[in-house]
Amino acid sequence: MVLIEKPQQRDLFESERSFRLLVEGVADYALYMLDPTGVITSWNSGGQRIKGYSATEILGQHFSRFYTETDRANGKPSRALRIAREQGRYEEEGWRVRKDGTFFWASVVIDPIYEDGRLVGFAKITRDITERREAQLKFEQMRKHLAEAQKLDALGQLTGGVAHDFNNILMVISGSLHFLRKSVTADPKVQRAISAIETATKRGAALTSQLLTFARRQSVNPEPIDVPERIEAIHEVLETGAGSAVRLVFDFSNNLWPVTADISEFETALVNLVINARDAMPLGGSITIAARNVAADQPGTPDFVAISVEDAGQGIAPDVLDKIFDPFFTTKPVGKGTGLGLSQVHGFAHQAGGTVKVESELGKGTKVTILLPRDEIGPANDKSSVAEIGGSGVVLLVEDNPDVAAVSTSLLEQLGYTVHRVQDAEAALREIQRERIDLVFSDIVMPGKIDGLTLAYRLRELRPKLPVLLATGYSDAAAHVRGDFPILRKPYEIHELSQAIASLQR
Repeated sequence: MVLIEKPQQRDLFESERSFRLLVEGVADYALYMLDPTGVITSWNSGGQRIKGYSATEILGQHFSRFYTETDRANGKPSRALRIAREQGRYEEEGWRVRKDGTFFWASVVIDPIYEDGRLVGFAKITRDITERREAQLKFEQMRKHLAEAQKLDALGQLTGGVAHDFNNILMVISGSLHFLRKSVTADPKVQRAISAIETATKRGAALTSQLLTFARRQSVNPEPIDVPERIEAIHEVLETGAGSAVRLVFDFSNNLWPVTADISEFETALVNLVINARDAMPLGGSITIAARNVAADQPGTPDFVAISVEDAGQGIAPDVLDKIFDPFFTTKPVGKGTGLGLSQVHGFAHQAGGTVKVESELGKGTKVTILLPRDEIGPANDKSSVAEIGGSGVVLLVEDNPDVAAVSTSLLEQLGYTVHRVQDAEAALREIQRERIDLVFSDIVMPGKIDGLTLAYRLRELRPKLPVLLATGYSDAAAHVRGDFPILRKPYEIHELSQAIASLQR
């Protein structure tokens, strides 16, 4: 009998030795045993690598020392053992603490061990999955950003399309008003009605401009801007927007760089931010408008100027913060806001090559920062004004919308020009070959294979000295002009049309 038991004992010893070597050799997992109370009774090299303790340091210690202070205070270690004992296994992911006090994200499994039906301890497996968790968080963040970008793009396409049609309507109203003002009776009631229509038209044009800026389909004219000088120029407008209960505070760093942006959109964005800050402080207070240089943090990346508007108002709730740039989203009462102010700021900043950031805390206020790219050249010192004068000669008007064409023709004729009108770019190219044309005035968005911008480049090849003026209220193509051709925004008034044509003939 003894001869039979010795080989069995030797096999059992070899099996235990092999298992011990296997457990001790696993470096990617902390594999160790606990007694029924949670005291550590075995330790492997993986435990030392992940948690930093040697076997002599940790054996005999309670496993709760791997938990955070908060988890220990909440009884999490004992709860984990209880669940493992009652349910046969405990699994979770959470923060754990190394010997040096640093945290890591752990995947934990605890299994109860029974012998003859009696609980003798627990087998515990811990793996450091911090890198995997960080990768997952980055992936989720990227997916969230992608979803946000897709949502904004879809909204941009919708708002851009609506604004395009609305601008044509406003163009007809705006152009007709000039004719009516000169033609109708001097009756004060009629004149007041015309003024009311004119005010409503300008308001509609401003709202449409905000929509287009959000959609990044606004035709913009970027130029160098001296930030303090430009803010000083609209100081009264900002004061009016802030109201009597609010005090404006200006804080500009020394030697601020100039920025590149569309001046009109820059001013509109500032006014929108000041009005929003005012509305966040119903009892009044101070609004700080600040600007500082932000140097590039990596070679090859641009410098920026940060322009911020900060209030000490109600703040924005975290669940609302992700929606504030959506067009028509507003937390203001009905009739107190259009929901387009911040969407205009968002669209303007990104269309200018920058971005916008928002910091807010409930009850403590909000800070909105626009980052605009630095201009290396700087604003020109001498900007001569363009006279508002009439003219003469033949203008080729390229416009597919008959109502807009009628209004544009009327305005051009009032300025003294003879107008030939065609509906598309192909007809314009044929007309150029047949008739003497002194200037081409073309819409950018047109039916057919050739849009207004492509037409302008074709005309430059055919007749390099022929002046070409483009008009649009919405166009993806306008973003690629880069100053090659002047663009007149719809709806335009007669003096704006006059100035644009005069600037071409200088």
